[in-house]
Amino acid sequence: MKPVKVGLLGLGTVGTGVVRIVEGHQDDLKSQTGSPIVIEKILVQNKSKARSIQIDASKLTEDPYDIVSNPEIDVVVEVMGGIGNTKEYILEALSRGKHVVTANKDLMALHGPELLAKAEENRCDVMYEASVAGGIPIIRTLIEGFSSDRITKIMGIVNGTTNYILTKMSQEGASYSDVLKEAQQLGYAEADPTSDVEGLDAARKMTILATLGFRTDVALQDVSTRGISAVSSEDIAYAKRLGYELKLLGIADSQDDYISVTVEPTMVKNTHPIASVNGVFNAVYVYGEAVGETMFYGPGAGELPTATSIVADLVAVVKNLRLGINGQRAVAAYKEKKLKTDAQISSKYFLLLHVDDRAGVLARITQVFAEFDVSLESVLQQPNPNNPEAEIIVITHDANKAAMNKVLKAFESLDVIRKVKSVYRVEG
Repeated sequence: MKPVKVGLLGLGTVGTGVVRIVEGHQDDLKSQTGSPIVIEKILVQNKSKARSIQIDASKLTEDPYDIVSNPEIDVVVEVMGGIGNTKEYILEALSRGKHVVTANKDLMALHGPELLAKAEENRCDVMYEASVAGGIPIIRTLIEGFSSDRITKIMGIVNGTTNYILTKMSQEGASYSDVLKEAQQLGYAEADPTSDVEGLDAARKMTILATLGFRTDVALQDVSTRGISAVSSEDIAYAKRLGYELKLLGIADSQDDYISVTVEPTMVKNTHPIASVNGVFNAVYVYGEAVGETMFYGPGAGELPTATSIVADLVAVVKNLRLGINGQRAVAAYKEKKLKTDAQISSKYFLLLHVDDRAGVLARITQVFAEFDVSLESVLQQPNPNNPEAEIIVITHDANKAAMNKVLKAFESLDVIRKVKSVYRVEG
């Protein structure tokens, strides 16, 4: 076959990795697809900038329409990021019959259904494996590997920055602010880390995974999101003492076709495999009715891991070209979206309470739990040498979110409670 020509939107870290793999693995790629794959044009901000790889200057352009409107280009690979202009370029490429591979989680979380509909209309592929969990092939696994199963739960560490911060806090007893500064110095966190540490990045990824896993169009606003900026070293120390690790988890759950999707700091039993995922690594735990429990682990970001996923998508597009089946979506969001109410969302909870250090306090607190039908798995009360108040630690049995909200509301007016210091979901 004639060469398949690729236009690359962006030549940052990941774009550079794509060039390295495509140019360095030509024999492997040709043996898999039957066609040479050629990078025809690359969009850059400054053609004169010095680069870490050698590229023919004639392939560089500062005009995106040299790629998306170029009749010679078959596939557009988008690694420039952003939403507004990027969406415009991808829609233009699709309208001209070009296939698209993207690593853009923000774009797919917010506008995925629109882009996929445009692709189907023009018999084009849109592939986005690299948009979630970097080098872990989780999207293809959900679409193809679980095609004969029904997924009931997806639970994952899908943001490496927050996992690095929580790992360092756990292993070294360091404070959140100190570890965040270190993560920024190492390049693991942005100068403005809000998207990562407040859970927004993870929420976008969970939007994509839940849509694929449950075959329904989950929107970003459907994801209940809470970040790690309020997590203290004290919280982590108590978690470890009780046999848990604190992780920022994305959790998507389906029961009788009613779904919930959350991102929140969660206490995970230290015997659970996901509790041992440390540093910048990602992991996604998938529960299927037939297969049971499976876990996928690997680097969640980086030049070559992410580029590997992009080039794998590129190979899939070229194979579809050979077979003449582009634009035939492997999975459609065909189910009506039915979101769980708070009364349908159930989990265990950890609470750390600062209370008056006097007789009868524990009895009054347990009375509130009983009033709202929340049973307790364990209770620990002890004085705090650094605080004139006492501390009560509670782990509940499974309780629905609505009941827990009522408990917390009642605690606001309970005179023996000085402060509800921490509340975390408990898994495993």
